[in-house]
Amino acid sequence: MNKRKRNILLATLAAIVLLGIAGVAHIYYYFFAPPFQLQETTYIYIDRDDTVDSVYNKIIVAGNPKQMHGFKSQAERKGYADHIKTGRYAIKPTDNMRYLYRRLSMGYQTPIQLTIGSVRTIDRIARNVGRQLMIDSTEIARLLNDTAYISRLGYNKETLPALFIPNTYEVYWDMSADEFMQRMEKENKAFWNEKRQKQAEAIGLTPIEVATLASIVEEETAVNAEKPMVAGLYINRLKRGMLLQADPTVKFSLQEFGLKRILYKHLEVDSPYNTYKYAGLPPGPIRVPSFQGLESVLNYTHHNYLYMCAKEDFSGTHNFAVTSAQHAANARRYQQALNRRGIR
Repeated sequence: MNKRKRNILLATLAAIVLLGIAGVAHIYYYFFAPPFQLQETTYIYIDRDDTVDSVYNKIIVAGNPKQMHGFKSQAERKGYADHIKTGRYAIKPTDNMRYLYRRLSMGYQTPIQLTIGSVRTIDRIARNVGRQLMIDSTEIARLLNDTAYISRLGYNKETLPALFIPNTYEVYWDMSADEFMQRMEKENKAFWNEKRQKQAEAIGLTPIEVATLASIVEEETAVNAEKPMVAGLYINRLKRGMLLQADPTVKFSLQEFGLKRILYKHLEVDSPYNTYKYAGLPPGPIRVPSFQGLESVLNYTHHNYLYMCAKEDFSGTHNFAVTSAQHAANARRYQQALNRRGIR
């Protein structure tokens, strides 16, 4: 081989090598190099109405990538537009386009922390959950108001608040309304383990009745340390066949939760929730009781108190009494304090 041919061959080989290096560099840049300009992990939320273009835009807005070619080329080649999976997906500073595409196309979501709070109404549950998940609050509300559906779970409209155990749960953002309800049922069964069921039986209450009493306790006091005392008082009244005479049940009957002073005219409301008129527990919880509220009933304080009245110092705690005479004195001091403050 003469010198000229050898030089051409070497130049050709060099060009091929350079093209190969350039190709590898481009593949690495587009698919394997981290393109995201992030300091910490961020998230995108892919909804049911998202298209491939809206997904591209969400990645750009959240991740601020230097380029999208690596993701787009995979999406076009593999038909991602026809197989978009909903969910919450993480974008990490160290991610590359190959790994991100794999995560989104395979539906490898990052869970969220769903908080179920101790709220007053079932409608509030629906609104709160709707703000945290992909499902709309109306989808949840539809199930919560479907009497046949909730009956299959063992509840009715009045007892349904007892289903929910306020806590923070790890779930997927795109769970359906039915999946949400199934998860709540599972968590309820987990809470009501054998130990707690036996505690309820020892008191003479069912789990739903425990939740009902706990809801009254919750409305009576926000002080966790006092809740077992309040629970013990109402259990004493139940055992003696006395009316509970719980002011929060009157507020619930009237649907006037902001009442600062319960007057005789309020006590006349004819409602099965009015424990001044009807003996025993009301038909169901007057709110979704908290974990502490439920535990306060199951582990109530044993004492002889039958009466309670808010303290005149407005501390949020109560004066407890064994006799009606002691209670009347406590009530007088509280009424006088209300009068001094002009609370009607």
